[in-house]
Amino acid sequence: MRMANRDILAIGTSAGGFEALRFLAREFPPDLPASVLCVIHMPSHYNSSLDAILTQEGPLPASFAKDGENLETAHIYIGPPASHLIVCGDRVQLGNGPRENHSRPSIDPLFRSTALCCGSRAIGVVLTGTLGDGASGLATLKRCGGITVVQDPSDAAFPEMPATALDRAQPDHVTSLRGMPALLQKLVNSPAGPPTPVPDEIRYEVGVARGEKMNMKEMDRIGRRSVLACPDCHGVMWEIDDGELIRYRCHVGHAYTAELMSLAIDENLSRAMASALRALDERIALAEKLRHQAQSAGRQHLAEVWAGREKEAAAEAKIIRNSIARVEELTRK
Repeated sequence: MRMANRDILAIGTSAGGFEALRFLAREFPPDLPASVLCVIHMPSHYNSSLDAILTQEGPLPASFAKDGENLETAHIYIGPPASHLIVCGDRVQLGNGPRENHSRPSIDPLFRSTALCCGSRAIGVVLTGTLGDGASGLATLKRCGGITVVQDPSDAAFPEMPATALDRAQPDHVTSLRGMPALLQKLVNSPAGPPTPVPDEIRYEVGVARGEKMNMKEMDRIGRRSVLACPDCHGVMWEIDDGELIRYRCHVGHAYTAELMSLAIDENLSRAMASALRALDERIALAEKLRHQAQSAGRQHLAEVWAGREKEAAAEAKIIRNSIARVEELTRK
């Protein structure tokens, strides 16, 4: 009797991923004994032809995943915009849960759901991209018996995502994109591992990605309440220790790695300061107008009052402009 092989191949990518997926699609064999599931970050309004392009590039048919459809081997399933791509046994589910790491679809829910349903049959891959989506999910997949692969950051068009996964998930294999087809072919044909128990918190977080209601008691069990507010909804956040990775999830379900949380806070700070600067510029313009009106009416004392307020607002605006420049400088580092 033939042993079951590693028949679930889950791939996550973002910036530079379009060309990387085209390359892999060309190299997959027509009889690949695995279902290929891909998440690439795309805007929700983007009417992509990625499915047609990948189908044209290689021997495997590619399609945007449909909720409830059965998984077939030798087929590429792409996470559609605005939905999390979730593996549930031998079927696909599309989740309408909150964004994770600023994205939906997000790579982490794909990897976590793969770990939950079929970790011992799975292979997880992180390709080129920015920021750190995928690192937490890849580490979870490895804990649950999956084989993990990361593109060599020095080979990636955008090295940050694979570098983060390499640092945080300690993958089983690191390879160039050119070396990946042969490695994946070997791994797909390797026997599935023994079943591995899945922690309850992974089951819970996959449910959140599906769109199930958050449970604060459950969040208190898997994390600790943070002093930070969610950058998306400004609600309570929990700090979760995920191995060496620290991440955050709010009471609505928005989730961030620590690095992405820092970036989101910087973005919110920039928006708040820009709003303050607009208000100060409007105050300066109004004070200037009222000063001119007072001068025209011969009311010198009132003109001096408005001139003082104009000067104060200009000084405050200068401080805000300098602060915005400093935040932008820190964000670029």
